[in-house]
Amino acid sequence: MIPRVMRRQRLSLLTLFTLLGLLAGLADLSHGYAAEDEDYYMQELLTREQYNKVQGAEEPVASVSDRQEHQRQTSAKKVPKGKADNRRTTDKTNTEEKSVKTATKKTEKSKKSSLKTPNSISEGEGQYDSIKEECPPMGLETLKIDDFQLHASTMKRYGLGAHRGRLNIQAGLYEDDLYDGSWCAGRDDPLQWFEVDARRLTKFTGVITQGRSSLWSSDWVTSYKVMVSNDSHTWITLKNESEDLIFIGNREKEIPVRNIFPVPVVARYIRVNPRSWFNSGSICMRVEILGCPMPDPNNYYHRRNEVTTTDNLDFRHHSYKDMRQLMKVVNEMCPNVTRIYNIGKSHNGLKMYAIEISDNPGEHEVGEPEFRYTAGSHGNEVLGRELLLLLMQFMCLEYLSGNPRIRHLVEETRIHLLPSVNPDGYEKAFEVGSELSGWSLGRWSQDGIDIHQNFPDLNSILWEAEAKKWVPRKRFNHHISIPEWYQLKNATVAVETRALISWMEKMPFVLGGNLQGGELVVTFPYDRTRSQGVTREPTPTPDDHVFRWLAFSYASTHRLMTDANRRVCHTEDFAKEDGTINGASWHTVAGSMNDFSFLHTNCFELSMYVGCDKFPHESELPEEWENNRESLLVFMEQVHRGIKGVVRDLQGRGIANAIISIEGINHDIRSAADGDYWRLLNPGEYRVTARADGYSLTSKKCEVGYEMGATRCDFTIGRTNLSRIKEIMEKFNKQPIKLPVRQIQARRPRKRRLGIGTT
Repeated sequence: MIPRVMRRQRLSLLTLFTLLGLLAGLADLSHGYAAEDEDYYMQELLTREQYNKVQGAEEPVASVSDRQEHQRQTSAKKVPKGKADNRRTTDKTNTEEKSVKTATKKTEKSKKSSLKTPNSISEGEGQYDSIKEECPPMGLETLKIDDFQLHASTMKRYGLGAHRGRLNIQAGLYEDDLYDGSWCAGRDDPLQWFEVDARRLTKFTGVITQGRSSLWSSDWVTSYKVMVSNDSHTWITLKNESEDLIFIGNREKEIPVRNIFPVPVVARYIRVNPRSWFNSGSICMRVEILGCPMPDPNNYYHRRNEVTTTDNLDFRHHSYKDMRQLMKVVNEMCPNVTRIYNIGKSHNGLKMYAIEISDNPGEHEVGEPEFRYTAGSHGNEVLGRELLLLLMQFMCLEYLSGNPRIRHLVEETRIHLLPSVNPDGYEKAFEVGSELSGWSLGRWSQDGIDIHQNFPDLNSILWEAEAKKWVPRKRFNHHISIPEWYQLKNATVAVETRALISWMEKMPFVLGGNLQGGELVVTFPYDRTRSQGVTREPTPTPDDHVFRWLAFSYASTHRLMTDANRRVCHTEDFAKEDGTINGASWHTVAGSMNDFSFLHTNCFELSMYVGCDKFPHESELPEEWENNRESLLVFMEQVHRGIKGVVRDLQGRGIANAIISIEGINHDIRSAADGDYWRLLNPGEYRVTARADGYSLTSKKCEVGYEMGATRCDFTIGRTNLSRIKEIMEKFNKQPIKLPVRQIQARRPRKRRLGIGTT
């Protein structure tokens, strides 16, 4: 039996510990965090003691092992200048496995760093080359860092709060109170700060800054200090010996500036303290923090819903030569189902390589639809390019392993992947790296043209013909011809655009998607508003219901697009629209690739904006692949939705350019060279008509079911009597007599006078 007094003492101790735990939890919650596991806060209390003093700039507390450091330096030497940021391996798992050096090595290193250096970090960078270390971005731009982790001393208004202080975030056109282009302090003085809570001990290695995104204001920070803390109360400023480090900031508002710390520092919180700013502006900045999470053997700080991939693919950014080599490797692995070809050359002479994936590469099979993915029309939107390189690897490996889904796709579809439409622009962005290319470097072609918006404006031609009631008697509602002025040599048309048009006209594509970046949404035609002078207006095509389904098929299978709880990338909450939007409802664009494809060819084309970050760090590629992999496959499978068939004559020969019309839908398509056609339709019953020049028209009812697979709907049509007469006369080299109308009318009175033809 335990004495009553001792039991009371134990109970009182337990009660005391419980109260302390509750107080600690309440203290953390009051700081503004989302609710997390109780273990998180208990572990924070248990581990804070050993890190109660933040290490100064003169003493590194953690770095890679000697062998890993040697490998990193060796690989860095192989990378051309300016590309090392993209080629470094920064996988989170590997980062957490990096060993901590012994106290002796830390002491030796701290002695080396005790050399007298200039006060400005930018001036003294060279003296720290031997001990510099760089971690990947923590995720302000990619939204891995949520709004609750961002704090600031003051703000001008809510739309300029700390949650808007993310690298490359974009302001709305009118810069309203909700979505502005940076964090801006409420006062312009040296006491302001922008804070990031890593929510765990993190090794910070650098900061990247930008000015305010704005069409109307010019605001940026020209210098700043950096402070770190473990408890958000006691702050240590990074120093060069006894003096505070002053980091050189921005010289204008858009180009990012990166500063790497002389020595990494370990802490939970980090602050950027502006010291000077543009004299005609205010304290405004967009920020990204470079940092590696400290080892977590007990997994106390695990991220909920963290995504890992099991696919063994090449997750890195590829230069032009690397891309070409990777495509060659895929072709050698799967020679029977792949073919590499190019559709033309860029302005700088780089070939625009595509890869075909099919069971009979290089050959169009009758009845087999053709599908295309393109990416990189904006050279700095790199994620789409890498997703297509990953997709070709994945399909090859899965085909070899016998995956029935992939085998069915390859055997029943002719797939074309064009990963880099604008290779010149990509090389510019790749040269400076993923965090320093900003929002627009490399977007345009070498001659300054936006390739995606460089196609002829066929919308205006169609709408003008409809207004004059020329459709369908004088003008077709499909396959609208390219204007003559556009085909002139001196027209403002990029060579890449001309190559794309030639490719689109040559291949009988049925469905296509162009991958873009900077948002999370799928857009569908029309991209141009029908009303003149209106920047936003719903402008549906006759196939609007089909386009909405196609867009939803991608967005709904993406991990984030339809998540109502996700944070908006910039200014638009597309999740409210199920992650899809009519292009003209977003912003009007004349001459887009999507509208041109729909009006000039049979192909239904959509744009997939696959990520908030146009050029994510390569450590983000595995997660981005998982976000988009299922969507990429599901969208390809939609090419088998609707009806398909062959239009033949009475002798069984295929008829090219036969027109396929659907009753109630004012948009037709045409058969390919062998007479085969594909018409994308939603489930339902349709009256379909086939006609061709010189042939009589034929109609029939065709039903589209809900199961995957197009309904077969063939047509056999015969020649008209007039066309047969013309054919016979041409065969015997005889031409029909065509007298002028006046001559015929003049002969009739003469015949009557002579009694010819009268009874």
